[in-house]
Amino acid sequence: MRRVPPEMFRFTTGDRAELYGAILQAFGAANERLETALGLDEVRTRLRSVGWLDAIHDDDLQDALRQLRAWELLDVVQNHAENYRTAEEYERRNLQYSLTRRGEAALAGVEHALSVLAATGALQTAVLEAVTDRLDELYVLLGDPASSDRRIFTTLQELEGHLEALLANTKAFNGELQRLLRAEGADLATFREVKAATVAYLQEFLLNLDQRGQAVAAAVQRVEQRGVSLLHERALHGAELPPLADGDPAPAWLERRRARWEGLQAWFLPADGSRPRVEQLHDVARRAIVTLLQVLDRITESRRRSSSVAQDFRELARWFAAAPTEEDLHRLWSAAFGLGPARHAHLAHPDPELVPSSYGWAEAPPVRVSALLRTSGRTERFTRTGKVRDIGGIKAARAERARKERAELEAAWDVLGTDGPVRLSGFGMLDHAVFERLLDLLGRALAVRPDGSGARRAVTSDGRVEIVLRPVPDGGRAVLRTSHGRLEGPDYLVEIRSPGSSRAWVREETG
Repeated sequence: MRRVPPEMFRFTTGDRAELYGAILQAFGAANERLETALGLDEVRTRLRSVGWLDAIHDDDLQDALRQLRAWELLDVVQNHAENYRTAEEYERRNLQYSLTRRGEAALAGVEHALSVLAATGALQTAVLEAVTDRLDELYVLLGDPASSDRRIFTTLQELEGHLEALLANTKAFNGELQRLLRAEGADLATFREVKAATVAYLQEFLLNLDQRGQAVAAAVQRVEQRGVSLLHERALHGAELPPLADGDPAPAWLERRRARWEGLQAWFLPADGSRPRVEQLHDVARRAIVTLLQVLDRITESRRRSSSVAQDFRELARWFAAAPTEEDLHRLWSAAFGLGPARHAHLAHPDPELVPSSYGWAEAPPVRVSALLRTSGRTERFTRTGKVRDIGGIKAARAERARKERAELEAAWDVLGTDGPVRLSGFGMLDHAVFERLLDLLGRALAVRPDGSGARRAVTSDGRVEIVLRPVPDGGRAVLRTSHGRLEGPDYLVEIRSPGSSRAWVREETG
């Protein structure tokens, strides 16, 4: 920054800054049409073409041109190739103005600053793919001795352009993202929409970002195998740089190309083995997603609460600062903090005749103050003690219901118990409660894998009843009927054992 001339951007300040900027913009528009020198009338015409519609006198225009020349932004030469018919025509058309190199740089700097202010950053995966394509194309061109140096130069320029676009868009997007995170007072609905869109945008960018970065790193490595110095030399031949009076431009051009290539390496394949910057971009995007969600949670939480203590005190401080008189300050203090007489001042001694009202606070005996007076604003009220609920009847009812359920269960096991293997179809008609117990046992047995003999064994959760299912040799179907309907399914040999039952069960015969 110390190398920038101090007078280079003086035209952007002062009362005539708009006129100076319009004049430089007029010269820039002329340069785009390859018109390098403009006379006084041509400058006036160009001013109208760039949007300067205010009337300007010749003396004011010449003063502005002289000032720009004093700042070394414009250069003036005499036009000796023109034929002049009058002295007035000579005065108007003899001098021609053109942009100096400093003027071109100042105009480009202002235009770039305005474009940065108006631009929005972006994370574009298409740029990564374009970088990979250009690197692959350079790899093919370097491997072909018959390839054109001009083609190598244009491809290298495209590669550097894509890299610059990646860097500029990434920095701009990161800056806007940080400003979004620091935004205060934003509308909750608007911020929610922006957050959702930004999070979706970041998630889409992170998708396959690692694979794209590795593809670029592999392409860089392939080009380096062919030789980066050879690439730059052939690109230099294809650039066809013009000769300059102040020296050979080739060394500076090659130095810029090496700096750009080092930047490409730093992003995707660092020469020192450090972490590539594209991975840091991956981390930044992930942290941004988390931070966006946290910021939204904080805003949602703050909007959910009616107010906070800190916010209340800030607003109260503003009211105190705006109070016109000291009496208003006292009234505001009393209204805000409620500091008035003690709430227990109305309490009296149990025997008011012994302690008259004329006694002072220091002389009067103390009065008992209720602890509830501070928290609820009321004293205790002693009433009749509440009755204790008698739960004896509930306990007895629950015990009776438990005994009844246990008796029903034992009866069901007694009905279902078998004196050995029987067919399932032999049960016939069953009570619905007994049928539910049988269905539970069948489900437990069918859920178990058969053993080597084909039998399926299962027990109840308390381990008191065991069921054994075996397939029927001749197949067949079993039909069970209850008061609620009928159940039909494959027939089985069923054996139900209950060691704790009153009945004696016959052991299963082997073989």
